[in-house]
Amino acid sequence: MQRILKQLSVISSIAILLTACAGTAEINQQAASSYAKTVNEVKTKGMVDNQSQTAKRIYSVFNKLRPYADQENQTGQKFDWQITVIKSKELNAWAMPGGKMAFYTGLVDNLKLNDNEIATVMGHEMAHALKEHGKKKVNLGMFTNVVAQVAQVTLATQIGSEASGLVVGLASDWGINKPYSRSNETEADEVGLFLMAKAGYNPAAAPGLWDKMAQKTGGSGGVLAALSSTHPNDKARKANLQRLLPEAIAIYKNKK
Repeated sequence: MQRILKQLSVISSIAILLTACAGTAEINQQAASSYAKTVNEVKTKGMVDNQSQTAKRIYSVFNKLRPYADQENQTGQKFDWQITVIKSKELNAWAMPGGKMAFYTGLVDNLKLNDNEIATVMGHEMAHALKEHGKKKVNLGMFTNVVAQVAQVTLATQIGSEASGLVVGLASDWGINKPYSRSNETEADEVGLFLMAKAGYNPAAAPGLWDKMAQKTGGSGGVLAALSSTHPNDKARKANLQRLLPEAIAIYKNKK
């Protein structure tokens, strides 16, 4: 099972890497092709979850966020949004160019996320796709070893994983490009916050989500992680979300 999960992340990353210099339409098309093949393989392993209460909650949040994600789309290409819920203990979620997504049940079950918190993660990942962070930040010309880079990208996709982000951050000093910069991560936090508010999810839940992440990871982070990680550390991103909260809550209240 772990091997398949690793392949899943690797294939999604390859779709980004091998199309970095292409246009948006071509990137989205190739990402969709890779995604479809990967999902089919996951299905054959019985790892796609469409029936559990966790999966139903994830799909419900996705369906509510999707119209507002479409409104936010300024790429010039319509996204064919799709999400696959994967049965796994991993704390993971990701979005590919063009809106192909995966959400792992372990993220919800292990952290006991409520729907507002699921929307926080969902909005964050949707924002990465909408802002084309994969297209903007990956440069094939920098790499001499694609396999090594894919491994680093896979590590970087793990939400809230300070250790994984640290590995990628340090590796970049040796010529391996970061898939998402800290500014990209901050932008995804911000765009995601307003997406969830527009969809009727309480944005006040967003800062607290990173408290849960910190508790789960033992609070490991601090200055070194903040400087070296592609993800902002939990305290930094919580403070930024708190700064934007009044505006987001006003949007949320107008939806009620």
